[in-house]
Amino acid sequence: MITSVTIFAEIVNLRNVLMTFSQALVFFFALLNPFLLSLYLMEIITRFEFKVFIGILTRGVIIAGMIFSMFALTGDAIFSKMLHVDFSSFQIFGGILFLIVGIRFFFEGPEAIGVLRGEPEHLAGSIAMPFLVGPATVSAAVMMGSQLSPTLALSAIWITMLSVIIGLALLKFSHDHLRERNNKLVERYVDITGRVSALMIGTFAVQMIVTGLHTQWPNGV
Repeated sequence: MITSVTIFAEIVNLRNVLMTFSQALVFFFALLNPFLLSLYLMEIITRFEFKVFIGILTRGVIIAGMIFSMFALTGDAIFSKMLHVDFSSFQIFGGILFLIVGIRFFFEGPEAIGVLRGEPEHLAGSIAMPFLVGPATVSAAVMMGSQLSPTLALSAIWITMLSVIIGLALLKFSHDHLRERNNKLVERYVDITGRVSALMIGTFAVQMIVTGLHTQWPNGV
């Protein structure tokens, strides 16, 4: 027989699950903020037509979503059991990659990222890593997998992936629409945001390296 206490407990449990799901969704979306990503991807946004950009972006997001799903379901076992390495090693290496991108971006402008990514047909994978899949987002995926059921964890991941596509599509549309009317103003904006994003990428990269080093050697070398 179902009592009022049982019903109340179920309601509280459902409320806690929904709160955890909402918090995980908001946190993951904050890490993959479309506006912030647009700064990193400015060269691609300005270089390609809307249809081509959306195609590249969608493929990149799907690749990233599959990687996040894998980590949500398996946790950090991929590093500890399969590769026999610490997650901190991934943080350090990812930080070094971001630092290289940030330095080149600062001195050479947005075109530097295009050089690092290679030819257009390979851009989807380069968008996925390192700009979508990184130590912070992988950690978030692992956390969601440990706190939520597989169904809810995967739902949070793919809702975020869809939001990223929609958000960047809107920003790309706005960019193209404004560029037709104010080409010089948009070029000025691209140059300024490019320098700002280079500083952000570099700063974030250093923090990733420091975090990885601290995790690897908490008491110093």
